[in-house]
Amino acid sequence: MTDVILQTKHLTKDFKGFTAVSDVNLDVRRGHIHALIGPNGAGKTTCFNLLTKFLVPTSGQILFNGRDITAAKPSEIARQGVIRSFQISAVFPHLSVMENVRIGLQRTLGTSFHFWRSEKSLSQLNHRALELLALVDLSEFADTITVDLPYGRKRALEIATTLAMEPELMLLDEPTQGMGHEDVDRVTELIKKVSVGRTILMVEHNMNVVSGICDRISVLQRGAILAEGTYAEVSTNAQVMEAYMGTSAGALEGAH
Repeated sequence: MTDVILQTKHLTKDFKGFTAVSDVNLDVRRGHIHALIGPNGAGKTTCFNLLTKFLVPTSGQILFNGRDITAAKPSEIARQGVIRSFQISAVFPHLSVMENVRIGLQRTLGTSFHFWRSEKSLSQLNHRALELLALVDLSEFADTITVDLPYGRKRALEIATTLAMEPELMLLDEPTQGMGHEDVDRVTELIKKVSVGRTILMVEHNMNVVSGICDRISVLQRGAILAEGTYAEVSTNAQVMEAYMGTSAGALEGAH
């Protein structure tokens, strides 16, 4: 299927007798914002760790653009265009916002560890870094030391550094976690904006975010896919409501 960018076949991960991810068949379509949701302990983060090869599957296959990447190393997957936000988040708190984005850009040039390079040789990246900061509404913070950024803006910086790696598929792990309403709204709009021309797979707890921007949703429960479809489809699914609410009454609106 040419419109499927990421596919898993019978993806399974066991930990000493406990099955964290069980026979997951996932199809992420090119150009979509696809969410993985589910109650705590459903296996969402384990699934992400398998996709980015921080964990090795017990069995099953992972295909990216039709190529089997099940045995690939995390660095190989990143080079192919699968980038997870936390991998290159703002890990340099005492560098400026601009410098953090520039390091992300250096990685695409293969000079990521050339920190001793002269400032002049890195200035060629400044134009693109400023473009990315403008895209995530951080232009005014370019010279701010990252540790001083408000929390919501730090998450925007993570998205900018992820974009610097030119991802074809972005994996965002709970991008709005711990945010107030204003930051949630800003980051949600930002995800929508940067999704143009690329594919996003995200783990997200906030159902307002999911309902607002996601094309497709996969619901995990106890490591297995419980339901899949649009928000309208999964939010009215009796099994999904049961999993979230512990009762067949009520809807997902309250499951934040």
